Amino acid sequence: MAEKTNKLETKKLSVFERYLTLWVILCIIGGIIIGRIAPGLADRLDSIAIYVDDAPVVSIPIAVALFFMMYPIMVKIDFAKALRVGKTPKPVMLTLFMNWCIKPFTMYAIAWLFLGVFFRDLLPGTDVLKDGTEVELWRSYISGAILLGIAPCTAMVLMWGYLSRGNQGLTLVMVAINSLTMLILYGALGGLLLGINEMPVPWRALALSIGIYVALPLVAGYYSRKWILKIKGKLWFEEKFLHFLTPVSIIALLGTLVLLFSFKGEVIVNNPLTILWIAIPLSIQTVLIFSITYFLAKLLHFSYENAAPSAMIGASNHFEVAIATATMLYGLNSGAALATVVGVLIEVPIMLMLVKICLRTSHWFHSSDETGMTD
Repeated sequence: MAEKTNKLETKKLSVFERYLTLWVILCIIGGIIIGRIAPGLADRLDSIAIYVDDAPVVSIPIAVALFFMMYPIMVKIDFAKALRVGKTPKPVMLTLFMNWCIKPFTMYAIAWLFLGVFFRDLLPGTDVLKDGTEVELWRSYISGAILLGIAPCTAMVLMWGYLSRGNQGLTLVMVAINSLTMLILYGALGGLLLGINEMPVPWRALALSIGIYVALPLVAGYYSRKWILKIKGKLWFEEKFLHFLTPVSIIALLGTLVLLFSFKGEVIVNNPLTILWIAIPLSIQTVLIFSITYFLAKLLHFSYENAAPSAMIGASNHFEVAIATATMLYGLNSGAALATVVGVLIEVPIMLMLVKICLRTSHWFHSSDETGMTD
């Protein structure tokens, strides 16, 4: 019965969302083809940049594309609901604990174990970063994994919570809180773990990436949402404006991926198993964090409606921000940027699998508890 319900609800996904993995694969193929036909395209576009101290810091085409990835996400968030956090302390605290105290460090450990030990000999060579620095290629891939691990999801998780029949009120609150906490913790944890990975940490670029890819769309989303609701009303906002924006974020993401793979196509063609080697630790991390959070939710006597979104939020990644930051810090052609794209590739199939697990194990939990938040 749960599987039947899940199939029906999956149809609620837009075509872009339902087949995101397919679109990413097509972007890989398309990017590789473009890279063969016009090998200098990505370089030329990336050279259109904002310069600081005669060094390119922000690629303008990529910044525009990534803004349109983020804005549709931020405008959907009702930050006023975050004020209700005090009424549901346990689910919120568990999610924050997993997102910021556990997940970044397990991601680094798992990525280092697989990419830095098990698969190290399968990932030979060096990576030339945008500032000209040469680093071992496997370290660059680990850096991409780190940037994924410190970016809790604030977009697709709304869909995962919906499909698993979780508490959407809690999900919305956590999306708002994660967006705000990223302004403070993303840079701090990123700098720490990238430093441990012996990668250069351009702090100015890191701070700028947070401002451009988190703060700017967050502020734009907040004020434009407030203005549209006041002028046009809630019905028009939800049925017209959001419907128009739904594919914008994914189209911008796919356009960026085409550029990325047009530059990285040669690496993929010469070593097609690279994607697999990166995907393995990312997949293990996703399932591990989901399992830990789901188990802790059971121990803490959460209702199923709160347990499911808590585990989903912990497991999924904000790959848009990760891609943006990797591109700004190390360049569109870096191994770190490629690793973040693999996060997009595995996100949908793995998260849909976890949705099915939630639905089939919902009987493990009470239907409601004192910590629950009403929608």
